[in-house]
Amino acid sequence: MSKAAVIEAGPLRRFWLKWRFHLNILLLLIPLGLMPKYLHEASMSRGEIGLGERELGELQAGQWSVKIAERFDEAPRSDGPAGYFKQFNIALCDTCTKVKAVYLRVGKPRSLRAAGALFSGNPYRMTGIVNIPLKTSPDADLWLTFEDWDGSLQQVSIPLAKASPATVAWLKQQGGKS
Repeated sequence: MSKAAVIEAGPLRRFWLKWRFHLNILLLLIPLGLMPKYLHEASMSRGEIGLGERELGELQAGQWSVKIAERFDEAPRSDGPAGYFKQFNIALCDTCTKVKAVYLRVGKPRSLRAAGALFSGNPYRMTGIVNIPLKTSPDADLWLTFEDWDGSLQQVSIPLAKASPATVAWLKQQGGKS
């Protein structure tokens, strides 16, 4: 292409020829700006900086104890038509070898069939994603249900205000039940 053809090019072509180097540098800098957030979440997923952003302490249910943490210290995230969800992480005690399953639910479960979200993962770091209905009362409780291999159940509750203050503030903003 001759220099005369470059000079006759339109303004968009001239802009591209002049700024393409700077735009490529910008494309390299954008991922570097997002890298700290990615590294923080990756280290939390590996368990290097605890169970979650907000650790709630240890809960005792019968013979079992569990450490529980709120994964993200923020309002529930929308999952489109499925509603709003909140993620919690737990770590079972070392002597909890007989635990078959752990469930989490807002409000007391009526039966095992309605026990809530099932935690998954290894016993030292299990993840459960619980549905937060819009009509939830801000003074509701989160219920953990432990199921043993012989079918016995143990339950423990924690107030939602203690488990996730950001969720309670979000519920009040949404106009949930009083």
